[in-house]
Amino acid sequence: MGVPDQLAERMSMAEQHEYLRARFSRRTMIRGGAVTLGAVTGGTFVAGGTAQAAVPTQSTATSSEKVDGALVAPFGRHLAYGSDPRTEITVSWQVPVVVDKPFIRIGASPWDLSRKISAEVRTLYTPAGVGASADHYQYYLHAKLTNLRPGKTYYYGVGHAGFDPAERHLLGTLGTFTTAPSSKEPFTFTAFGDQGVSYHGLANDALILGQNPTFHLHAGDIAYADPSGAGKTADTGFDSRVWDQFLAQTESVAKSVPWMVSYGNHDMEAWYSPNGYGGEEARFTLPDNGPDKKNLPGVYTFVHGNTAIISLDPNDVSFEIPANLGISGGTQTTWLEGQLKKYRASKDIDFVVVFFHHCAYCTSTAHASEGGVRQEWVPLFDKYSVDLVINGHNHQYERTDVIKGNQVVKKLPIGETAYSDTEGTVYVTAGAAGRSLYAFTAPDSYEGHLNEVDSVASFINTKDGKVNETVTWSRVRYLNYSFLRVDVEPAPRGHYAKLVVSGIAETGDRIDHFTVARKAK
Repeated sequence: MGVPDQLAERMSMAEQHEYLRARFSRRTMIRGGAVTLGAVTGGTFVAGGTAQAAVPTQSTATSSEKVDGALVAPFGRHLAYGSDPRTEITVSWQVPVVVDKPFIRIGASPWDLSRKISAEVRTLYTPAGVGASADHYQYYLHAKLTNLRPGKTYYYGVGHAGFDPAERHLLGTLGTFTTAPSSKEPFTFTAFGDQGVSYHGLANDALILGQNPTFHLHAGDIAYADPSGAGKTADTGFDSRVWDQFLAQTESVAKSVPWMVSYGNHDMEAWYSPNGYGGEEARFTLPDNGPDKKNLPGVYTFVHGNTAIISLDPNDVSFEIPANLGISGGTQTTWLEGQLKKYRASKDIDFVVVFFHHCAYCTSTAHASEGGVRQEWVPLFDKYSVDLVINGHNHQYERTDVIKGNQVVKKLPIGETAYSDTEGTVYVTAGAAGRSLYAFTAPDSYEGHLNEVDSVASFINTKDGKVNETVTWSRVRYLNYSFLRVDVEPAPRGHYAKLVVSGIAETGDRIDHFTVARKAK
């Protein structure tokens, strides 16, 4: 984005943000437009209740002239749970130009969409010179729905003046979502990382939709509008328009399946905010129950049935890519321990699943393992016997044996069971959602194609650089496009509840499966 490489190497994400703002602010001001992300209208809205007006805290970018709303079709719909998935969900979407009075309709059936709720608009402006595009505006809309009924399916339609989804000829634009149940019931969720925009990303989306998941976890590096992923302003390839392509690609799934994202290194975009996440905050509305909404908007947690999900931001602890290293001042790790302690004490929660971008354990020749994660978080995963950790970052599928204290506690061949309450944690790298693939030093070894080895040569990223290591925990390796499916099976108290985990290739073939079992509370 115009900063010499040698300077960008020394700049934190916040310093890069200030550099870009200083460089482009004079030209932008002359043109008469503000350049910050801003709320145009609306805020938090309550389904079946009273709308609460938002208080805009940032100025709004100037925009193009309005066109007839009847000619403007919303696109890029995506859902996200609130802090309580039983009663809260946010519907988000995009429009290509400015529209009047955006709204959402919601009801129990397609022919009963009488509740009409205003939507919030978040406008992003990217000036020419910041990356590859010319001056570019993007308009993201959000309707946060609360006071919903647990375990209920709702129909919804999004629109604006001139485009009303309740009209008969627009009923085909309706979507649905289902809130989480208030009881422990079986459910399925899916996960991957590193998707971007491609045929493979689209193919994985189609296959995921066929799994009928309750929700999906995206473990960072979402759209790749910033292709370098180094957190550097020198990346002239940055193109904010890639997000338009990504959200259009993902809509087929995300319009009905909550698409819960975590942020990776390619999601730090220096222009929009000091932490690099201002663009993501315009596009997504995630649960706001994390430790530091200002610096770490991608850190949050939610509970679905008997399973707690925790999203972390490893950019805060990454030695490999340090643009945001230490941004939380340690509050993220403190918060993580508090959440793990709370969930392990809860009589309603059996499983704890943690997902984030950088890998704790991976033997890829590209990024391999992140020492910051092992230093900060793995001891907590051990202490509180986290059941499953899902990562991306490395563009392949790899699954470990059962690990505790950085050692293999138990080998876990395909089809076998790990008892997480007494043995340790299984780590899965599921970073082959659509971007170009990396490589292994050891041969592929997966279901129906076993090539087991006693050890694998790899490395770990530390504060002093890359350090070679020889590991024995690499159990399954698959170098092609894939994703993760997890079937959650509750059980009566004292019996074993299960996570049945499957690696699924883009072809639909199963490449791995194992079970994590824990006595139900």
